[in-house]
Amino acid sequence: MRQIIPPHWKQRIRNFFLDLDARIDSSLFSSAKGIRELYERYSTFMDRFYVGRWKRWVFIEPLSEAATLGLGGLIVMLALAIPAFRETADEDWLKKSDLAVSFLDRYGNPIGSRGIKHNDSIPLEDFPDVLIKATLATEDRRFYDHFGIDIAGTARALVTNAQAGGVRQGGSSITQQLAKNLFLSNERTIERKVNEAFLAIWLEWRLTKNEILKLYLDRAYMGGGTFGVDGAAHFYFNKSARDVTLAEAAMLAGLFKAPTKYAPHINLPAARARANVVLDNLVDAGFMTEGQVFGARRNPAFAVDRRDEASPNYYLDYAFDEMRKLVDTFPKSYTERVFVVRTAIDANVQKAAEDAVENQLRQFGRDYHATQAATVVADLDGGIRAMVGGRDYGASQFNRATDAYRQPGSSFKPYVYTAALLNGYTPNSIVVDGPVCIGNWCPQNYGHSYSGSVTLTQAITRSINVVPVKLSIEIGRRDQPKAPNPAKVGRGKIVEVARRFGIKAPLPDTPSLPIGSDEVTVLEHAVAYATFPNRGKAVTPHAVLEVRTGAGDLVWRWDRDGPKPRQAIPASVAADMAGMMSHVVSEGTARRAALDGIPTAGKTGTTNAYRDAWFVGYTGNFTCAVWYGNDDYSPTNRMTGGSLPAQTWHDIMLVAHQGVEVREIPGIGMGQKLPPQHVSNAQANAGPKVLETKPGPPPILTKRGADILVRVEKLLDDAAKTVNKSSAADANPARSSSSNSALAFPQNYAEENANASAPRKN
Repeated sequence: MRQIIPPHWKQRIRNFFLDLDARIDSSLFSSAKGIRELYERYSTFMDRFYVGRWKRWVFIEPLSEAATLGLGGLIVMLALAIPAFRETADEDWLKKSDLAVSFLDRYGNPIGSRGIKHNDSIPLEDFPDVLIKATLATEDRRFYDHFGIDIAGTARALVTNAQAGGVRQGGSSITQQLAKNLFLSNERTIERKVNEAFLAIWLEWRLTKNEILKLYLDRAYMGGGTFGVDGAAHFYFNKSARDVTLAEAAMLAGLFKAPTKYAPHINLPAARARANVVLDNLVDAGFMTEGQVFGARRNPAFAVDRRDEASPNYYLDYAFDEMRKLVDTFPKSYTERVFVVRTAIDANVQKAAEDAVENQLRQFGRDYHATQAATVVADLDGGIRAMVGGRDYGASQFNRATDAYRQPGSSFKPYVYTAALLNGYTPNSIVVDGPVCIGNWCPQNYGHSYSGSVTLTQAITRSINVVPVKLSIEIGRRDQPKAPNPAKVGRGKIVEVARRFGIKAPLPDTPSLPIGSDEVTVLEHAVAYATFPNRGKAVTPHAVLEVRTGAGDLVWRWDRDGPKPRQAIPASVAADMAGMMSHVVSEGTARRAALDGIPTAGKTGTTNAYRDAWFVGYTGNFTCAVWYGNDDYSPTNRMTGGSLPAQTWHDIMLVAHQGVEVREIPGIGMGQKLPPQHVSNAQANAGPKVLETKPGPPPILTKRGADILVRVEKLLDDAAKTVNKSSAADANPARSSSSNSALAFPQNYAEENANASAPRKN
């Protein structure tokens, strides 16, 4: 190897590396020397600014710490400001909420309006001076002095609230309130308050004070479905905002804090008391003297009586939300913001629904310990004919038909039985009603007893709990025979069926899902049932049928532009389910819902501790869901789905079918006339005739009476088991089914009408 490299090359290589090492050493030495000289020069220069002794600790150190903390604070503020400024990314942010919609019913009659109508014909200088002063004195006295956030006002509010032990005074400026109205929601969170503060500063930078005040007066919600002081003046006083008096201006200014609570058409004494507070604020702020407001105190404002104006407010809120989502799908180039919308509402059905709910709660709500109800009536194409989101819109604008998630109980079981039919079962398939457990959970039937072998039709008619749970296990086994947890697989198939029907609620996987422990909304549940009479086609719930501009130009139409029905299940399965569910009305838990000569099918639902009571049913024309319960989830007094919900459904659908050509339900036909006095055939065969009556107060059983009912139920169960054993060898399943059905009815009647004390999930 040494012979490969010539000797003279070795010397050259050695010299090269010696030279490279010398250059590196020299460079490092020179660099270090240069850095040292530079540092010495810097030190000499900085010595000129040296401050020692007490001056250093009084001035220099605090300034240094402030600079450090300030830099860190700026970085944190920037991080917090990013989510707020994302809200302003839309170039059309100023018009984003500026949507005005006039609503018509399905026949073209006006029913109300929603949204904000800009009235540019009333500039800020034309508003009465007393109205502007009342607003500033009550909402933000230093509006023209602060930069968007009133530091002094916020501090004062914090002190006042701390002393009172609760929220007594708001600290938000008018700019902050406008930022919330334009970009944010009403949720009370720290994140929302932080975003609100940054957006307020941003608005102050983009707009003048007068522009901010004008937007606030135009955009604030003022109760009664109105936005802006001019709309409120027309609604409450039948006059323009230009013409309001001091007393009326004080009443309007008092609405900014709580428009629902102080709305004069709902609570005039509260509105006048609030107006008196506004007059006090005018005097305290120095805007007016006590003598100037004395006349307004002695002669308070009178609001127009609108109690007889039955406006379907829950429906209008839902339709407006739907319209806002629809406008977002229009092309970006489309700038129209004023629309006239024809909806699917039927005023007669809407009034019937409101009256039915109010009448039942007024008569029997106290006895049943039920305070709220909700109902939705829909066409078979998904058009919402009527919607009641609660007992009193004035007391609560929360829409229980669209926003409340409640357990459906046994009214969820049709999705389970549909999944079973899709996996090879038939209405006459036999399932053993006997003990079953999934882990540590063992479902129980009413009365803690079992019926032995029953058909699917009998199981849904009698609302047996064990059978749907067993079906979920068998569905999983048929779909994945080797699955380690067939019940979980089966529940997944049930959820898949519910999704096909249109249920969008979360539906978490729990063992009790097959008997309705997961939560749904009344709206989704009602329209999902339309799949059965629609020959298996699922539809989308909607309120909007037609959208036109203010000039009358057609923009959008449901039958042309809306989503089309989709085949969710085979028509044969839908027909089988309709046949099974018709027995629930004719001889099962929902006999009060039966309509004379109109084919009817549906399912009751009652949850644990009787917290929720449902009836969801349909005819060949409409589908309807009814829910009763309490907002605080407190139990009712043993209310079942076959009591008030079924009766309410009956009363609504009677009106809905007036003047309508009755259609058949595939799988049922055209129905039958009810026997005299509404006595079903099953009742006649079962023994003594029991008359169908209006639901009354829940019966109060003594301990002895309850014991007798339990003994009778056990005797009936024993008799049913004996009949099942004797008919097991019979080759004709129809005879077995009829025998079980005849024996099942008295037990069912006790379940829905005797209201025995044992808790259950129906």
